Parts: sequence; C-alpha cells; structure tokens
Amino acid sequence: QVQLAESGGGLVQAGDSLRLSCAASGRTFSSYSMGWFRQAPGKEREFVSAITWSGSSTYYAESVKGRFTISRDNAKNMVYLQMNSLKAEDTAVYYCAAGVIPPPLTNWRSYDYWGQGTRVTVSS
Repeated sequence: QVQLAESGGGLVQAGDSLRLSCAASGRTFSSYSMGWFRQAPGKEREFVSAITWSGSSTYYAESVKGRFTISRDNAKNMVYLQMNSLKAEDTAVYYCAAGVIPPPLTNWRSYDYWGQGTRVTVSS
C-alpha cells in the first residue's frame, strides 16, 4: 500500500516556474514507478511525465519536453516535477501516481495509487 500527497501547486504567471512534490508513504516506495498526470476542466486526464523505480529512465509528454523535469529521491520517498517556462495551457490539477508497471508508464489506467492532486493555474 502506498499513500501519496502532492504539494507545490499555485497561481503563477506565464513564464514562471513551479516545483511540485509528491510525498509517498510505505516501505516499498522504491519498488514503484511514479508518474505525473494532469487534468484540466472538461478534459481527459493526460500523461505529463514518469520515472522508473530506479530513476534511470524518464518519460515526458511532447507538450512538456524541455520544460519539465521529473526526479525522485527514494531515500526520502519523494518525487518531484520541476516545471519551467509555464504556459496557460499547463493549467490543470496535477496528480502523482504509483504503480509497478513496465515502461513507457504513460497509461494512467495502469497505475495503482493516486494522490489527491494539486492545482496549478498559469495566467497569461
């Protein structure tokens, strides 16, 4: 069992940066691949980024590649999403998720555990 809690969302202007954090509970956190997904009002949940259990491989949606960076610290049971050069279209609720799944980790239906989400609003 893994419990996840996101933090770090907020209201920023276009071009600004934010770092989202996801704190995980559970002794087996390092066994899980972790993903970040987002959902904007009236839209489907979409993949943003993911990282394998070891941190050796990372994956990004084309829309965020080059602007967002995912990382994890297994010693602290933490996953991060550094978001730079934010755009209005990045506005959404961001969720972190955990799962023991094979790459490429982009399908939200494959994940087993989810946080409650943190809202990111980017004003243009």
